[in-house]
Amino acid sequence: MRALLAVAVLCVTSFALAQAPARTRPPAQTPAQTQTQTQTQGQVPAPRVARQAQRIVLVDRIVAVVGREVVTASELAARREMTERQLQRQGTPLPERSILERQILERLIIDKAQLQLAAENGIRVEDGQLDRALERIAENNNMSLSAFRQFLEKDGVPFEKFRDEVRQQIQMQRLREREVDERIDVSDSEIDQFLDDSKASSGSRSEYNLAHVLVRVPEQASPEQVEQARQKAEKARGESVAGADFAKVAASYSDAPDALQGGSMGWRAEDRLPEIFAGAVKLLRPGQTSPVLRSPGGFHVVKLFERRGAGEGAPVAQTHARHILVRTSEVVSEADARRRLADLRERIVTGGADFAELARLHSADGSASRGGDLDWLLPGDTVPDFERAMSTLKPGEVSQPFKSPFGWHLVQVLERRAAALTQDRRRLQARLALKERKSDEAFQEWLRQLRDRTYVEMRLEDR
Repeated sequence: MRALLAVAVLCVTSFALAQAPARTRPPAQTPAQTQTQTQTQGQVPAPRVARQAQRIVLVDRIVAVVGREVVTASELAARREMTERQLQRQGTPLPERSILERQILERLIIDKAQLQLAAENGIRVEDGQLDRALERIAENNNMSLSAFRQFLEKDGVPFEKFRDEVRQQIQMQRLREREVDERIDVSDSEIDQFLDDSKASSGSRSEYNLAHVLVRVPEQASPEQVEQARQKAEKARGESVAGADFAKVAASYSDAPDALQGGSMGWRAEDRLPEIFAGAVKLLRPGQTSPVLRSPGGFHVVKLFERRGAGEGAPVAQTHARHILVRTSEVVSEADARRRLADLRERIVTGGADFAELARLHSADGSASRGGDLDWLLPGDTVPDFERAMSTLKPGEVSQPFKSPFGWHLVQVLERRAAALTQDRRRLQARLALKERKSDEAFQEWLRQLRDRTYVEMRLEDR
C-alpha cells in the first residue's frame, strides 16, 4: 500500500546483555533426586545446566550510536521486517539481508539526525494536526480511519507506532522546509532565462517517468573514498544494464531517502528535474540507464522508464469557485463546524439562500468580503483535499462539508474553462519549477552535511 510509511519502533534508552540467569528458589526435591545430587558430590546435573543456558538470552544490543540516541537491534529488525513486507507487496526482489540491513540502518541514522535537529529547533506536531494527517492517509486509501487502523493491525503494524512514524515524517518535512526550501532564492534573471529556453524548445516539452540511485560522498572525502563511491555507483549501473530490477538495485545501493521505494521519482517535467538529470535523460530511450553522473553530493545513476510529450502552450483547465470556511477551535469542535456547514448547505440548496451572502456572514477566510470568491484556480493552486472535493462538482453544484488542513469547507463551482496561461502565470510556474529543481539538489547536499557533522558510531558488526 503506497500510503504505508516505514514503521519506527520506540527508542530504548538502556540495554543489557544478561550476564547470568536470574536466581530462583529450587523446586522441592524427591529423595531420589537428593541421592543423585549427593552421589555427584555437588556437580550440577546436565539437564539443569541446559535449562540455565537456555535462560541466558540477548535482551537487546546497540547497533549504532547517533548523537544522543542509539539504534537498537530490535529497532533495526522491526524496520527490516516491515520493509521486506513492503517490498514484497510492490513485487520488488529482496536484496541480501545483510545489504538491506545496512541500507535500513543508514536510513534510521539519517532520520534520527533530522529528528534531533527538529527537536533542537522546537519543531513540534500537535495532536490535532497529526489526526488530520492520519485521516488524509486513510482517505487516500479509500478507507475510514477506523478501517485503516484495522488494516494496519492486521498487517502487523501497531497503530500507535504508525502514528508516531507519521508524526516524525511531518517533523522532518517541516525541518526541510525551514532549513532548505525557505532558503532557496530564484532571481528574475533566472526566470527570464527559463522562459527563453522554453520558447527555444519549439513550444513543447517532455515528461519523464524515472528512478535513480545516489551514492553519497562525504564532505572533504579522501581520493580513496571518492573512488570507492564511484565504484559502488558503477556496480549499481552494471546490474541495471544487465537487467536487474532497478527497484532492487536502488534498495541495495542508494543513499537517497527514496532508496527503499525503488528510487522512484515518478513523472517529472523536464524543467522540474535537477539539471544533471535533465541533460542525461534527453539522451536515453525508455528502458535505458544513464552513465554514472557526478554532482557535488556524490554519484548518480538514472533509469528512464517512460517518456511523453507535454504541450507547453496547451490550454489549461481552470475552475472558478467560491467557498465558506469554518475553522475549529477550543469553542468550535469538528462536529460543530461540520454541522454548521451542513445547515448552511441546506439553506442554499433547498431554501434558495444566497451563497455569497452566507459567505460574508459566516466564512473565516479572507475571501469572505468577496462572497467567498476564489477567482480562477489552476491545478495545484489549492491543497489536495480542497482540489479533490472541487474536482467532483458540476458548475452550480455545492459540495458536502469537507475538511482540509485549514478547517471545514463548503465549495461551489461557478464555471470551468480551458485557457492559455497569462504571462504572470507563466512566470509564477517558472519560479515554482526552478525552485523545485533547486530544492532537490539542495536537500541532498543538506542531508550529506547533516550526516557528516552528526556523531555516529557503527556497531552493526559487533555480533
